[in-house]
Amino acid sequence: MNQQTKWSQFGVLVSVFFFWGFVAASNDILIPVFKEKLHLTQVQAQMVSFAFYVAYSVGSILYFIISRMLKQDLLNKIGYKNGISIGLIISAVGTLLFIPAAGSESFPLFISGLFIIGLGFSLQQTAANPLAINMGSASTGSQRLSMAGGINNLGTTIGPLIVKLAIFGSVSTVIVSSLSTVKTPYLILGAAFLIVAAIFYFSSVPNQLVSNTEDLAESVSNWKDRGSPFKYPQLVLGMIAIFVYVGVEVSTAANLPEYMKQKLGTPTSGTAPYISLFWASLMIGRWTSSAEAFGFSASTKKILQFLMPYLAFGVFLLVNSIAKSDLKPFYVYAVVILVLIAANFLSKGNPSRQLLIFSICGISALLVAMFSPDHNISVYAICSVGLFCSTLWPCIFTLSISGLGKHTSEGSNFLIFMICGGGLVSVLQGYLSADHLLGISMSYVVGIACFAYLAYYAIGVKGILKSQGIDYDHLEGSKGGH
Repeated sequence: MNQQTKWSQFGVLVSVFFFWGFVAASNDILIPVFKEKLHLTQVQAQMVSFAFYVAYSVGSILYFIISRMLKQDLLNKIGYKNGISIGLIISAVGTLLFIPAAGSESFPLFISGLFIIGLGFSLQQTAANPLAINMGSASTGSQRLSMAGGINNLGTTIGPLIVKLAIFGSVSTVIVSSLSTVKTPYLILGAAFLIVAAIFYFSSVPNQLVSNTEDLAESVSNWKDRGSPFKYPQLVLGMIAIFVYVGVEVSTAANLPEYMKQKLGTPTSGTAPYISLFWASLMIGRWTSSAEAFGFSASTKKILQFLMPYLAFGVFLLVNSIAKSDLKPFYVYAVVILVLIAANFLSKGNPSRQLLIFSICGISALLVAMFSPDHNISVYAICSVGLFCSTLWPCIFTLSISGLGKHTSEGSNFLIFMICGGGLVSVLQGYLSADHLLGISMSYVVGIACFAYLAYYAIGVKGILKSQGIDYDHLEGSKGGH
């Protein structure tokens, strides 16, 4: 029997997804700002991404150590809701470091603050992702996580523009007056972290997971405890998939300002709308996929799959209109969105099929970016990678923790550990982008390699889960009844 999505609890939960997106995308504004003001190389500037995303891995290691010391999984002991509240408080502490960092113009202090924010996010993500999948039927778990991701990307869409306004003073200014302007948006963010931590603590969001996989399994009795999450191949291969997925997503966006500077002569402040478009593309894709999670008829869902992406695109245009950005270069992107809609229809809501189709589209987009003689077309192609990255996180996460049973939270923690790919892969691409190596255009071959592995995982995990009695294919004909 399919469970109904608990929308009131889900509404509270998705607030933290917004924060993750706001900070992650805002890092792409900090990278060129720090590079200019502190006279850094491209690879040094990428330490912004490195420090933030490696914090997820360090946080996961600490989670593992603490769980072993307690002889019990940390979240199972303190509760998922409480874990999110504690994570928000940790992130708030990180924002306080921006005060001395701005005063002394210290790059190490800035990235230390981002590192601590990332530590808090690590605990939040370990708890929130399985909760989102768990708040209803497992058959719509990936779509529900896509919906949460759509809120995440509302943060990624407006984050760069708000931070840009706070740092530059206006959308037209191209010179940073002082690094002291960097601290303001992050201190406000820290206050918001504390407010939401209190809201979570007193909310009805559950502290523990309940089983919701019965509708995916041929027989619940088929499940066997293998003693360790590492004995489930869907998780082990999924950990690598999360590493390369976050890697290609972050590195593609993080190196976009440098690409535009070298190929089009775009000033630092002029890249913000395009960074916003990249992250808005993830929102567009996730809003499209999330149509499956609503309890509407099959025909209504199909209509929503056309309307939702353009509604999300409208949000992007509205935000940039408020920021007084020139919207004319972005109207053509409405045509690119049609490719996303077609790919989403072909996937039929199946997470493994969607992962394969979207990975192939991602490879195609990067090939266009690398070899198009028109650099403007290349920029749109790079931004479109966001469309095809959009649903990969919920697909990978859903597939990786399927069938883990009581090992779900531990498996979730190991997946969060692999978010470090965002820092490591972006630094690798930044290094390879040097003129004496691959150059900025050809450095996007790193992203192609990442997508290639994701396609491999999509093909292999389907058989792995089927052997454990978990089959998403047989649900395709009955999804209209949710």
